[in-house]
Amino acid sequence: MSFTSEAKLQICNEDLERIQMKAQLCALFQMRASLHMNWQGMYLSFQSEHAFIVKHIFKLIKEIYKVDPRLSVIKKMQLKKNNIYRIQIYDKASEILEDLKIYTDEGFNFVPPKSFVEDEDIARCYLQGVFLAGGSITDPRTGNYHLDITCNEEEMAEAIKDVMEMFYLPAKTIKRRNHYVVYLKIGEKIADFLRICNASNALFEFEDSRIQRDLLNQIQRLDNIDIANEMKAQKAAAKQLKYIEVIEANASYIKVSEKIRHVMVVRKENPDANNNELCDKIYEKFGEKISKSGMKHRMTKIKELALEFMEDENA
Repeated sequence: MSFTSEAKLQICNEDLERIQMKAQLCALFQMRASLHMNWQGMYLSFQSEHAFIVKHIFKLIKEIYKVDPRLSVIKKMQLKKNNIYRIQIYDKASEILEDLKIYTDEGFNFVPPKSFVEDEDIARCYLQGVFLAGGSITDPRTGNYHLDITCNEEEMAEAIKDVMEMFYLPAKTIKRRNHYVVYLKIGEKIADFLRICNASNALFEFEDSRIQRDLLNQIQRLDNIDIANEMKAQKAAAKQLKYIEVIEANASYIKVSEKIRHVMVVRKENPDANNNELCDKIYEKFGEKISKSGMKHRMTKIKELALEFMEDENA
């Protein structure tokens, strides 16, 4: 089962109060339900690739409205395609739409009714329904953090965005082909969304993966810095050895102080050492204490002495 499916299953297993059930059911139907007419009259239909979501809707409808919806399975002929699970509601279809405030005197409503979003506990359930119907979250172990909620109406997408902003979730909207998508890309905010939806197990898994990935990325960055510093130090050491070679080749023309000579000796004996290590080596060999800045100053002096003769040679 995918990460998204596990999160949705947890939501379906939550115990809800009656008004919370209605808020969740309203979002589910606004997002994905279809209204049909046949010889039997008007009926509602909802389809999903997840059997547990359709069973969840069946339970809500039966408990709230005391009707018996019909369940069916649509077998897909294509290989490796999931079955489609469908619920059809023939009894009280118009009454249900009116009670959920999806159908009013002004027509169909594609924004959440105020009674379902003015209270945070109820608004949370509305977001649960939205996620069950059209939400997906990338597996936190695989790469970028991404939460998508796909719907058919632009008005619906903007309304979902507004509800998410009530919970300080900085969602954005975009149009993809014929659909509208509400999305989050910040890992911390996606974790907050899971917390709001009471998908606790998915939240723990998401946070655990996020912390591990962030830690590994931080370690990798530090390793890269260490490698870069090491390469930089080796490159500097190679140049210093070249300068020392030039100075020694022209020793009869250059007056080198004792302190500079100490540095030349320890550098030749320790070609891979960094400046801090060279300071220690000078103390061990000559009993002289020198700071890192002092070492840097002497290396600069060695470079200046050598460049005079390197320029002559290049000329």
